[in-house]
Amino acid sequence: MQFDPPLFRGRLVQRYKRFLADIVLDDGSEITAHCPNPGAMLGLNTPGLTAWVSLSDKPGRKLPYSLELIEVDGGLVGINTMHPNRLVAEALAADRIPELSGYGSIRREVAYGQRSRVDFLLENEGQPQCWLEIKNCHLRREGRLAEFPDCVAARSSKHLRELAAMVAQGDRAVVLFVVQRTDCDAFSACAELDPTFAATLTEVADLGVEVLAYGCEISTAQVVIAEPMPWRR
Repeated sequence: MQFDPPLFRGRLVQRYKRFLADIVLDDGSEITAHCPNPGAMLGLNTPGLTAWVSLSDKPGRKLPYSLELIEVDGGLVGINTMHPNRLVAEALAADRIPELSGYGSIRREVAYGQRSRVDFLLENEGQPQCWLEIKNCHLRREGRLAEFPDCVAARSSKHLRELAAMVAQGDRAVVLFVVQRTDCDAFSACAELDPTFAATLTEVADLGVEVLAYGCEISTAQVVIAEPMPWRR
């Protein structure tokens, strides 16, 4: 996924009301950008951090700028939670996720469960359907361990239980955590911030839901799915 047009660099002043971020660009102009991230953004919302924003020319947008990347500890972190689905779609099309190869049909936003929509439904004649849920991960607190979630994520726990229901009916189900930072080499559920989610992830994995985590290569020019990383239960 390329950033086109190129991103603008600035300095984060504050992130507030969940979806707003004040930023001073390098040219001195002060802007309010859309912050496409409903989470806590722990460690990524400190005033003074270098921030990278995109500019949209789409008419009617109230806020033309969107916060895309935060620079922390010498590395870039993608905070846009809208990107992982696009990143996975590109990786699936390029067959860069071996665990999910061999499907002739890839559909997005398919209704299932209790008034939910799965991110992807992978299908191939003669094979069980594969229900694929994507989660964005950008939290790192210690060492090189990526964690999800960064706040209570009741909806995500619901998604896990719905995936388990698909396995129970004979289908395949996968939850894929996209780690949008370059300083991690393992993944874990964050039991400290959401013990229910952590317990549910272990529970559904024991029931047959597959847990995958992939890192990303991130620059101010593009973000792409990179290498898999182990899940530390």
